Amino acid sequence: MPVTTPGAIVLAAYQPRAELFRRQLQSIAQQTVTEWTCVISSDSDPDDIRRLVEEFVPGDHRFVILDTAGERLGFYLNFERALQSIPPNARWVALADQDDEWYPDKLETLVPLLDEHVMVSGQARLVHHPSGAVLGMTTRQNASAERIALSNQFTGSLSIIRRSLLDVAMPFPRLSTRAAAHDHWLAVCAGHVGTTGVVDVVVQDYVQHDANVFGDPTAMAPPSGWRSSLANARRMSQDSTGSSGLRGMLQTTFDVYVGWRQLMADVLEVRSAPDTENALTAGFSRRRRLRSILRILRSARRTDYVPTQFRVQYLASWMCGAITGGRRRIARLSRSM
Repeated sequence: MPVTTPGAIVLAAYQPRAELFRRQLQSIAQQTVTEWTCVISSDSDPDDIRRLVEEFVPGDHRFVILDTAGERLGFYLNFERALQSIPPNARWVALADQDDEWYPDKLETLVPLLDEHVMVSGQARLVHHPSGAVLGMTTRQNASAERIALSNQFTGSLSIIRRSLLDVAMPFPRLSTRAAAHDHWLAVCAGHVGTTGVVDVVVQDYVQHDANVFGDPTAMAPPSGWRSSLANARRMSQDSTGSSGLRGMLQTTFDVYVGWRQLMADVLEVRSAPDTENALTAGFSRRRRLRSILRILRSARRTDYVPTQFRVQYLASWMCGAITGGRRRIARLSRSM
């Protein structure tokens, strides 16, 4: 059945490589679903982005570049800015990166699934740039809301959401940590208010190169060994708190694992049904219980949803929060959002 409901595509851009940006814009323009507006939010000079769009998809007025005045927000909040600017008549929203390549029937494949789900995802072919070598395929899998909170399976560039999800998801929670990700937040929201879905259909090329903000999460192994873990904690602490001291490292370690998930659960509790007990609040909110997260971790490890090392790091993060008062700090933060 052809897709006739109007939608929006949000693309967060930052100093894109011209060759990859051209290929992505043209792959969006060539979608078999044609009724959409592509909102591009530039985290660099919007005039540069405007010139590239005019060169690569000339005369296609479906592409709209926001006048951001060059204000730098970072990857996470740049997506929020784009989502805040989608047309009011949009019924669905697709998320796009600046350097991938969509297959022509991506929207045609995924949008109809929103009749049943709040958020849907396909799979992608992993392609190295500039060699063009195929590195493999993604293996995204659907999961319960509590498992999605524990470990995200929804890569933004592969995902489409109902417009109504933004009524709960906006504005994004603020936490100074690299763990804060727009796709993780949207997926947790979707699992909380409805259902999510993943289809084993390859809908795009997911381009891997040295300027990726994250790259394919399945290919990103966490640091191994205590020396590399300590060095990584110091780097993250310096970036997040401006300090590489012990307290800063403990706080950052808490925020990356337990703190970010608590913030998501607490904000959702405030915005939806306060004081309602469910798996998300029991395992992750300010009212979380250790036995609940131990159950979630055991189940996830037993089915290879997360590796053993993740379980160890998560429990270490829990202890860091106990030492630094992380639970109370995040609870106060959530009430201000």
